[in-house]
Amino acid sequence: MAESEKSPDGLELSKEWLEAADSRVELLRYLKEQVPQIFCLKKESNPQKEEELMQSHLLHPLECFLFGEDPEPGLEKLKQGSNSSQLCGRVFKEGETVYSCRDCAIDPTCVLCMDCFQESVHKSHRYKMHASSGGGFCDCGDVEAWKIGPCCSKHDPGAATAMVTDECVLEPELYERAEKLFRVLLEYVTDFLVWEENFELSAELQPRMKDNAYYCVLYNDEHHSYDHVIYTLQRSVNCNQAEAQTHTALIDKEGRRAVKRGTLRSCQQAKDLIRFNSEHISLQPLRVEILHAAVMAHQTFALRLGSWFQKIIGYSVGFRQAFCQVALEPNANRDKPCLISRLMLHDARMYKGARKIVHELIFCSMLMETEFKRLFAIEFTQHYKQLQKDFINDDHERSISITALSVQIFTVPTLARQLIEEAQVIKVIVDTVMELLHEHLDNNNRFFFLGYNSDKFSRIQVIFHDLRYILISKPSVWTEELRRQFLKGFRDFLGLLKCMQGMEEVKRQLGQHIAVEPEWEAGFTLQIQLRHILAMFQDWCCSDEEIMLLAFKECHRALFQCNNQPFRREATDYYMCKHILHIHPYKVSQEPVSIHLPISRLLAGLYVHLCRTGAIERLDNPESYDYTLLAEHPLRCVVLAAQVSGEMWRRNGLSLVSQVYYYQDVKCRDEMFDKDIVMLQIAASKMDPNHFLMLILLRFELFDYFNGSTPSKDQDELIQWNRVTEEMLYLLIVIVGERYIPGISQVTKEEVTMREVVHLLCIEPMAHSSLVKGLPENESHETGLEAVITKVATFKKPGVSGHGLYEVKKERLIEFNPFFYHYSRSQHSKAEESQKKRRTQEGSDKALRPPVPPAFCPAFSSIVRLFCCDIIIHILRHVLQKAAEDQPTLWTEAMIQRALHLIGQALLEEKTQLEDSTLEEVAFDFSLKARIIGSEHGTSVFLLLSKIIALPSLEAQKDMVKWVLQMFEIVKCLREKSSPPMSMNMETSKPEESAQDKEKAERKRKAEAAKLHRQKIMAQMSAMQKNFIESNKMLYDNVPESGNQGEPVTSTESCAMEQRELPIAIGPHRGSTPAEREVLTCILCQEEQEVVAQAPAMVLTACVQRSTVLTQCRGKMLTDKADKPGTSYPLFMPPELTVGTHTGSCGHVMHATCWQKYFEAVQDTTRNRHHAELIIDLENGEYLCPLCKSLCNTVVPLIPLEPLTFNYENAEIIGQHLTLPRWIQIISARIKGLKSVTQDNDCNAEGTSGDSGNMGLCGEGQPDFRSILSYGVQEPRKFSDSITEMLVVCATTVHRVGLKTAPNEMCPHVPIMAWNTCAFTIQAIENILQEEDKPLFGSLQNRQLAGLKAIVQFSASQRLKSAQAVIQRHFTDMLGVLLPIMSRKNTPSVLEVDFFHLLVGLVLSVPSLYQEEAVDLQPSAVSSAYNHLHMLHLVTMAHMLQVIVSSTDFPAVEGGEETEEARAAAELYATVSQQTGRLTPDVSGSSVAERVKTGIEPFLRCAALFFSCLTGVHPPEELFTTSVNSPGQMEALCSYLALPFNVFDLFQEHRDTVAPLLQRWCESSVITKALKGKITTLRYPRRRNRLIDLPEDYSALLNQASHFQCPKSTDDERKHPTLCLFCGAMLCSQSSCCLSQLDGEDVGACTAHAATCGAGIGMFLRIRECEIVLMASRTRGSTYPAPYLDDYGETDPHLGRGNPLHLCPERYRKLNQLWQQHCILEEIARSLEVVNVMFAFEWQML
Repeated sequence: MAESEKSPDGLELSKEWLEAADSRVELLRYLKEQVPQIFCLKKESNPQKEEELMQSHLLHPLECFLFGEDPEPGLEKLKQGSNSSQLCGRVFKEGETVYSCRDCAIDPTCVLCMDCFQESVHKSHRYKMHASSGGGFCDCGDVEAWKIGPCCSKHDPGAATAMVTDECVLEPELYERAEKLFRVLLEYVTDFLVWEENFELSAELQPRMKDNAYYCVLYNDEHHSYDHVIYTLQRSVNCNQAEAQTHTALIDKEGRRAVKRGTLRSCQQAKDLIRFNSEHISLQPLRVEILHAAVMAHQTFALRLGSWFQKIIGYSVGFRQAFCQVALEPNANRDKPCLISRLMLHDARMYKGARKIVHELIFCSMLMETEFKRLFAIEFTQHYKQLQKDFINDDHERSISITALSVQIFTVPTLARQLIEEAQVIKVIVDTVMELLHEHLDNNNRFFFLGYNSDKFSRIQVIFHDLRYILISKPSVWTEELRRQFLKGFRDFLGLLKCMQGMEEVKRQLGQHIAVEPEWEAGFTLQIQLRHILAMFQDWCCSDEEIMLLAFKECHRALFQCNNQPFRREATDYYMCKHILHIHPYKVSQEPVSIHLPISRLLAGLYVHLCRTGAIERLDNPESYDYTLLAEHPLRCVVLAAQVSGEMWRRNGLSLVSQVYYYQDVKCRDEMFDKDIVMLQIAASKMDPNHFLMLILLRFELFDYFNGSTPSKDQDELIQWNRVTEEMLYLLIVIVGERYIPGISQVTKEEVTMREVVHLLCIEPMAHSSLVKGLPENESHETGLEAVITKVATFKKPGVSGHGLYEVKKERLIEFNPFFYHYSRSQHSKAEESQKKRRTQEGSDKALRPPVPPAFCPAFSSIVRLFCCDIIIHILRHVLQKAAEDQPTLWTEAMIQRALHLIGQALLEEKTQLEDSTLEEVAFDFSLKARIIGSEHGTSVFLLLSKIIALPSLEAQKDMVKWVLQMFEIVKCLREKSSPPMSMNMETSKPEESAQDKEKAERKRKAEAAKLHRQKIMAQMSAMQKNFIESNKMLYDNVPESGNQGEPVTSTESCAMEQRELPIAIGPHRGSTPAEREVLTCILCQEEQEVVAQAPAMVLTACVQRSTVLTQCRGKMLTDKADKPGTSYPLFMPPELTVGTHTGSCGHVMHATCWQKYFEAVQDTTRNRHHAELIIDLENGEYLCPLCKSLCNTVVPLIPLEPLTFNYENAEIIGQHLTLPRWIQIISARIKGLKSVTQDNDCNAEGTSGDSGNMGLCGEGQPDFRSILSYGVQEPRKFSDSITEMLVVCATTVHRVGLKTAPNEMCPHVPIMAWNTCAFTIQAIENILQEEDKPLFGSLQNRQLAGLKAIVQFSASQRLKSAQAVIQRHFTDMLGVLLPIMSRKNTPSVLEVDFFHLLVGLVLSVPSLYQEEAVDLQPSAVSSAYNHLHMLHLVTMAHMLQVIVSSTDFPAVEGGEETEEARAAAELYATVSQQTGRLTPDVSGSSVAERVKTGIEPFLRCAALFFSCLTGVHPPEELFTTSVNSPGQMEALCSYLALPFNVFDLFQEHRDTVAPLLQRWCESSVITKALKGKITTLRYPRRRNRLIDLPEDYSALLNQASHFQCPKSTDDERKHPTLCLFCGAMLCSQSSCCLSQLDGEDVGACTAHAATCGAGIGMFLRIRECEIVLMASRTRGSTYPAPYLDDYGETDPHLGRGNPLHLCPERYRKLNQLWQQHCILEEIARSLEVVNVMFAFEWQML
């Protein structure tokens, strides 16, 4: 109501203001009165109250003024008249996922927000996704950003109109009012955001009275950490930790916060304290200001007005235009800038919150209007230098600096061009860089970065991005003005390059190693920043011939203005082979040399473009260019790299090695090494070939060596010389052979990329991401790989792990060049090795021939003359002669290899020219010179080749020499045209062929011999393997040869017995337990031992863990604290299986003593290793299995099965007496007797009175206390001490882990937990088999089977270790569920227990009833068989009732034949309905039968596994061979468990006994409530848990994450939405807002969630990081690849590559198995073992 009461007030006020002579004064007067009253005057601030008052007292009157009426109707009218904007303009938060289309975006900065992307055409294109760094905005609707599809379906105005400024639709009065109001308010906002007076206000706003109320305000900075600030606040302003944390979080988010309010004096004290305390920690004190309350109030309101402006502007385009008009209108005072410029210029001094508001205002106003965007861009460019300087000195991130807006302006192509023309933006940017780097210039006007500030330097680098944005799209149409301004900018840019040309020269160290490594990184950082800019300048120049010619001349002029490295000495003449070269001497190894030559390289690039477009023809007097001088510096650089490679510069340290590495690396080579080669190719094409080669020999310092002077005797120098000679020959190969540059030969960019890819794949098959890393990126971060990859390679899909690989296509291998110039040294040797190996496998020779290159363009065609000149022949002869004379120190194999390659190149060139030429005479005469020159001394190239073919040391090159000689013959034939080259080919290869045949025959013979030898060895190995398998059964899963190991070996004597024996596990017909000796080998001491009860213990490694894999109520946790001990969990497992205790084993066996020694050793070593504590929790007994490194935390003793031959006659006789009712009486009597012995009187009243009634069931004599013993007893088994000790070790671990309690072996729950883990582990295994649809027995791995048998036997032996009274008590409590006469007050009803856990508990505890005071007894085999039979029957019937009661939707009865089973089922259903009072019509008996059978089948499967391990009776064949879901399983299970095939017969058979029980079971109040629907019951069979379903396309998950709202905080800070894969909950991880307390410790949302959802185990998908996190405890976790792959079969952690991702079902299935098989702990331990982390990651904070 409050607001409506104030409304007329607002209208009246607005009228007054409108009518006032100067409404500005009136408005400000009102603000002067109201603002301080609303904000900051009260001691305790109440944000909600402030908000309400601001709305009613301030914003409402302002809106009335704006609309001239009540805002609501005014707004309605406005909405009717306006159309929605075509631009989206959503501003991105940090971490938000944004999308770019690689097919349609004009440049990579054009992005869409999630919502627009989902609705756009680009969803089906090649898109990329990445996390925004914050501060950008969505380009949907901007036609200049997209080639096609500029609008998504939400922002499409119907017709794709250009982004035109909408017509102003406001009424003139409204527009005028808006302008008037905006002018006053924007000026007010600007004044207060740039206000620097802390105590005073402007005259207009100065209050009449000044209160003594001040605020101490703390500002954010980037020097102090969170903890520093919290510590300082706690010390300085008397606040507790929680308050300090709140303050700090808000300071970090908003940029400032008032931490104290008080008088000026108290605030001054607080300020001094804060500065004093913070100076201790960091050298800089925190920034603290004292502000008067009124100043603070106006500043607060100014910020709120910023948000209000955004809201108002959003209402209408007219408002937006009015706002822009006001913001950009020039100030009346000419010296002062416009309002928006004032805000921009003050940006670096504003705090975070204010900056954000200003930036968002600019986004939603000026950047949404074309014309105003242009005006704003001009303002921005005018102040650009000042803004950048402020940013450099500011310590905040760039994402919250006004300079980040450059990407929004400079990337718009039309704007960029206008800014070049009107605002000289290139000049502005380059001048800014030059001014900022001025301090780094030396006396020669070159950069020198020693001692630079890396933080400042990284901020300066950002400016280069802006230059890149300006140049991102080259113009299609040039205006005169654009030409003139571009060239001006280009000249300035050359000025920057001049300062880099020849910077940071190096000089070779002689004698001693360099003392201090020189700074080199800054120079290369600059180079990397300029790499794309250089390419873009060249692109711009290419688009206009005039520009290109002028740019080339400018560049040439600039090169000769550089004063780097003038020659120290006069030019002299050099002679070689009758040729004279007149040149200045210079030695790279003695004089300074620089690796930075950007101008030379730019000139080379422009020259190639001139050749490509043919503009070279228009170059004025090209003869005047001195190519020797142009090539000088690039050649020095190449020689430097060669000498570094030849280890001549070893004493110059790592910095030089790093520089040479980057010089040739994919990041820099485009504009460094490659351009140097181009410049050398230009020189080679223009100079005399002999002179060119002499120049190369001179600069490589090999001139004298090739002129015949003898080298020194120093071994080191000789090695260096040989190395440099190899590099020189390699350079010649490159200059002549590397033609894949558009302009040097007629190739396209695609062909260049194809060649790169082929050569990368010749090293080895590669993943897509590795290929992308190996290829150079263009300015749009594209490599061109996708366009060509299918032409050159085939894709091999990945398996469940690993990634997809590309393999090069066979037909592309002829393009392989072993001396490809982009190979690094290691890549060269790898490629050579793999190609030779491939050729050997194919049976080809090992010659790696040079490929046939494309022809040079006319301008470069003269390069091939190098092959025909005298010097090259001289060089080749010199090299080959040293080998022929075999002077080992003067030549190397690599030299010969390179020489052979060069000769091969020359011959291929000659062959090509001869084949293509129509002329009589071909001038290319390499082969002739190679045969003639030196032949008189037998040293012509040709003759020397014939000599070296026989050298044993050149065996590896033999095939290559053969091929070269063959080529000589082919060329000779072509020259003489004597016979067709084909026949010649045949002839020359004939002797070869016969030799090849011989070789083949020899190979075949060797292969046969090898095969025989292999077979012999395999036979021996197989025998040894069988022997090994026999002795180490445990280690092996089913080995096919040795048959089915589970089967007992039947010998001839047992055949007679076999007729009687059936595969039945319990009851009077049970099978015998075969006697099997189990001899196992200890993995630690390798000694064998038979498993015997009396022998020292053998143990299995095991891991016990709590598990919720089977839970039906995820998220709930059980407690064992019931009203009375012993009556709830853990004694009774609820049917939901809320939390189970799983014991798994890796199946490796040790002696108990060996294990103890090993465990002690692990403890000792782990204490000395920091890292190991992350993997192993020593306190909780963890260790890694010595053999397979699985994580374990206990051992299970191996207890052998007792061999047993069952006495069937005896069983039959007893069976006649021991019927179910008799058995119940005897057990009751025994329990009653025991109760009186134990004086336990908490039995309920019914138990005593109902007893006599129950006895009437049976006609025989009244059973007494000891009747039970008369059916057969025997002595219990005796175990050795060590087995007994290990039983205790295992039981206490299970108890401690399962109940999360302190170890206590005397606790009465210890035996219960042993039975529970046995039951739960069996259920987990049954669950896996069901999930994977495998046979119940035949498909278990040996480790599972061994583990299962060990756990069952361990649980069975547990009763021998506990007090018998405790076990008897447990038995009584459990039996109370089945026999209500024995129940207590809180015995659970039939619906509240899991019957398999109950069955295991009963079966394993019943022998305790046979205990007598004086003697230890246990039931005989026959007694046990009947005990098991009756208990299984009772439990099965109770479980059937459970299934019937929990199912409600049976279909009504239908006509037709009903089977016996269906009739029995219907009858049972009717009985139950009658007794529970459920009035239901007749239901279909067959559906009841079906439901009950499927409901109890999992229980029966578990029972079969349990009794098989307990008794050792072999199950029927069907359970071994057919899967659990196949038909016939039920019958097989029933026969094995001695149940009738028709399970309903149980109720018929024991009708008299069961009827009263059934009645009592149904009377339970829980059942009544369940039937009325008051409590929910579980349906059977239980639901199988799987990991949640994930969407196929990853962007759907990202979409989900982008709409995720943190439940505990409302701010828009970056969140890490994390998805629990068990239950699908979305959590806010790694965030302080969602921390909670767990056992008194702060933990993150994931850890807290895992504690309830997965009993401490968690599997989460971090959506924005695209990775799985596995968690096992607070301190342990690991990351795991997400199951999402891109089209190239690779995962993409942290969306680094950003390709579209799709779910891989196989990998997700593997994750599901990892969880269901309880292997998460193991996986974490393994991954932590591999990744050697020294510092623990705080997993608990996730």
